[in-house]
Amino acid sequence: MNKRVFEIYQYLAPAVLAPATFLLWRHACGGNIWLALMAWLLPIVYAYIVPGVGTNILKVWEFDTRFRMGRFRPHHGFVFGSATAALAWAVHGQPARAWPDAVRAGLIFSSVLGFWNVLYDVEALRSGILRVYNQPWADEKGAEAIAFDYAPWFFAGFGAMYGIGLSVAEIFASRAGFGAGEFAFTFPITLSAAMALPVLGYRRRSFKMHGHSGCFPVRRGA
Repeated sequence: MNKRVFEIYQYLAPAVLAPATFLLWRHACGGNIWLALMAWLLPIVYAYIVPGVGTNILKVWEFDTRFRMGRFRPHHGFVFGSATAALAWAVHGQPARAWPDAVRAGLIFSSVLGFWNVLYDVEALRSGILRVYNQPWADEKGAEAIAFDYAPWFFAGFGAMYGIGLSVAEIFASRAGFGAGEFAFTFPITLSAAMALPVLGYRRRSFKMHGHSGCFPVRRGA
């Protein structure tokens, strides 16, 4: 897939999917705006914080796009978030009513989001719109090796926390309701888990595989 396709997609897809997925989630959540925001907003916020840190603070990732804030594209949260919310809606099924439902949702979201986002990043790396300066890049390996070094942790790991957190919110909604107070409690806990646990897993694997955390750019020949 060439770079031009990604350049068009990064504007066209969010413009269509961002409002569409919010409406779809609001309908799936029975009109509960706070539950819909839990489903719709989580991947958007995640995609601003984690890649923002990875690009402009740690400098491991870089986007090669016309509009950038440092190494980060300012609309990235909606590029990733709207597509992720669409995939999650497509596989969501019935709302969770018990704790086994949360485990099942975590597994499903993890598998689906991990699979499609890994494929996306492989193609993005090939096109040149995304650059990742990790150990496989330093070893001059291909896009698949570069992507598989980090992407399963950040995408499948996020998907697991996303599915579990949304299910917990649905369980609350089915038992005692889910409003602004429940959202203010559940959303930041889910977001924190979605950021922290995949990063910890990634760092542990990177230390084991490469002898370093993987949280800084690796120079070629190093």
